This record gives sequence, C-alpha cells and structure tokens, in this order.
Amino acid sequence: MKSSDPPSRRCPALLISAPGSHHGKTTMTAAIARCHVNQGRKVRVFKIGPDFLDPMILEHASGQPVYQLDLWLASKNECQRLLYEAALDADLILIEGVMGLFDGDPCSADLAEHFSVPIVSVIDATGTAQTLGAMAYGLANFRTSLRFAGVLANNIASSRHEEMIVQGIPPTLRYLGGIARDNKIVLPERHLGLVQAEEVNDLDARLSVAATAIALTELAALPEAIKFIKPDANPVPLLLSGIRIGIARDNAFSFIYPANVDVLKAMGATLVFFSPLTDTGLPDVDSIYLPGGYPELHLLALQNNISMKAALQQHFQQGKPIYAECGGLLYLLESITNKAGEHGTMLGIIAGHAVMQNKLQGLGYQTAPMPSGAIRSHTFHHSHIDTPLKPIAQGNRLYNTSLGENIYQLKKVTASYLHGYFASNPAAAAQLFLN
Repeated sequence: MKSSDPPSRRCPALLISAPGSHHGKTTMTAAIARCHVNQGRKVRVFKIGPDFLDPMILEHASGQPVYQLDLWLASKNECQRLLYEAALDADLILIEGVMGLFDGDPCSADLAEHFSVPIVSVIDATGTAQTLGAMAYGLANFRTSLRFAGVLANNIASSRHEEMIVQGIPPTLRYLGGIARDNKIVLPERHLGLVQAEEVNDLDARLSVAATAIALTELAALPEAIKFIKPDANPVPLLLSGIRIGIARDNAFSFIYPANVDVLKAMGATLVFFSPLTDTGLPDVDSIYLPGGYPELHLLALQNNISMKAALQQHFQQGKPIYAECGGLLYLLESITNKAGEHGTMLGIIAGHAVMQNKLQGLGYQTAPMPSGAIRSHTFHHSHIDTPLKPIAQGNRLYNTSLGENIYQLKKVTASYLHGYFASNPAAAAQLFLN
C-alpha cells in the first residue's frame, strides 16, 4: 500500500455464504471465480476464518493468492487493508464464508456488515423444494442491516425440482439460478477437510464443469461495485533484517497463512522454502519454520529421508531456532502412528509420540502466550501426543476457560498445536526466529 494510493476504491464484490457447512460454498465460490477468469477478469478470493484447505482450491480456481479474512485473528484494520489492496487491481472480489452465515462470534455476517459486502446464499436443495425459499428468506431477514444479493440453489435433481424451488422463492428475494447435481464437480474430502488442491488430479476438469454451470446463472455477470476504504498505515518493525528462515513446504507441510509469509518478509527476513519429503539437506538458514500439514500421510517418506532428518537434528544441536505448528510439532517427535496403526520414526528432537485419533482432538481460537508476547492463533487436529516434556504455557481459549493447547520449548525450539497469525503481533512472532 502506497501513500499515493487513493483514499477509497470501488470494486464489485460478493460474500458467498450458506445456512451451514456442506452446502457447497467452496465449490460454488471456486466456480464463480473460474467463470469470471474465463471471461478475462482478475478475481481476488478471500476465505473467512482460519481454514488452510479451502484457500488452496480457491487459489487454483482464481490464479491469485488467497488470504484469510478473520476479524478476531487479524483485526478489522488488517481485513480492511487486505480488501482495499485487492480492490486496487481486481475486477471482482469474492469472499467465502465459514460454516453458516451467523455461526461463530465473529461470524461471516459480521464481516459482510462491517464492509457492506452483498451476500449470496448457497443452499443445498437436496431433500427440499419450496422450503428452500423459506430458508433463504430467514437468512436475508434475520439481520436487516445486511445486504442480500440473492440465493443460489445447489444440487438440483431435475427441471421439475427447480420449478418447485422457484415457486417457494418470495418475491422480495432474487433467485440467481440453480446448479444441477453432478458428481463431476464434487470436491474430495479427508479428515481435516478438503483434499489439498495439488492432490486432486482432475481439479481443472471439475472446476471447468462447475464454471460452465455458473455461466448459465446470474452470477456470470459482475455484481455491483462497493467502496473499500484505505486503512491507516500500520508498518511492522524491521526485526528480522539479515535473518534467513527456512520454511518447510510440500504435501506434508502446507498449512501456512500467506499473511505470515508477508509479515516475515516485511520484517526483513529472507525466506527459503525446502521439502522435508524430497530434499536431502537444509538450505543455508538461521532459523526453521515447520508449519502444519499432513505428516501422517507421508510416514515412510519422512522416516526414510535420513539426510534431511540429520540436517534438522544438527540445526537443533547448534542451538538455532525452530518454530513448529501442529504437523510440524508431530515431525519433531520420536514417532507418528497413523489411523491404520502404521508407524513412522520422526526427528526425535522432542521426546514423545503422536497417535492419530478417529475423532477431532482440538478445535478453536486461542491466544498463544509465547515468551515474547501473545499471538492470536487457531487449532484443529486429530492427533494426540504423549511427551514427558513439560509445557511452558497453555493457549488461552477465546470462548471458555478450560486449558488450551500446550506450548513446548526446548533450547531454541518452540512448538505447539497452535497455528499462529503473525500479523496479530509481529514483534512476538519475530522473536520465535531469533537467537
């Protein structure tokens, strides 16, 4: 953002929401994005909430980086900055909501209201007909301060089914169209959500079918432009000048907020990406960042990459910083056991073992009281760890007073299940990578 940028910028925008999860928000947001990209437009997509997987699909669909918008993790000012900067050069801004429109605190509706973004409600029509109109009417009128662009019916079974749906749409609501039920556009899932975009071999074919369907609806046209206001400048301190940070990035370690990368760069760090799966050694770096991901799906590759394990162990023995989140924490342990009972030997830098569970073990917002300051964070995992290492602190949950995730420290290693959002406290984040 430059001082010469205008005080405000108008850009067409929509927030894609639903009555709840599993109505097809991600698929439809990706389809709308690809439909407009096919028309030669630059589309910037955002995802409300701390999700890592949906943005991968949305980035593939739009061809542009996808950032999280989160009023708690990032603050209103940071969300305002991200939207304003996108509006400077985008032809269309799309925002995918989280869960249902009014679920959570803050919720998708809060963000839509704060930035005056019109809402499209995607509703799965499976098992309903005229009642879909009542659901849409409720969403549109539950909070009258919201701008409601219309309703998109998903998973329509037949032309007759759509006729009944249209019969139930109140005259005060805009019916944007319907998407026929089609397995060719369904996105595959696994235990943490959608399968990573790189692993869906026919993703472009699925997006093409979905975009073709969107092209037959009113969502193929640009919506109205709305005003995005330039926020107050909030420069980050240059605390990492001259520091080289190695960031693990591959199919085992891919859960990293792009805003975290931006913050590290803005503080002066040089970032070098490496793969614990395939690289034979570490790049020349001062510190290591092991983000979350799916190490449990790559046990043998991680176990058998002996040279990489030796390089990371040497980095630790030299007293250099390592910061690890969730899957990165598991990689630091002695072993991981997956749901099938298969076992993989990991780094052994932290004593202990991780075992994947069939049920969710941790979910929600927490503030991480790091030694250098509090960082707003989120947790979402299916594993349990057993370690003799005593935590230095626990995360503070946003919504209740029970103990949050353990935060471990060993020499210059800091590790937790928590995924930190560095923009919430850049100075504290910088200390994780400094000797």
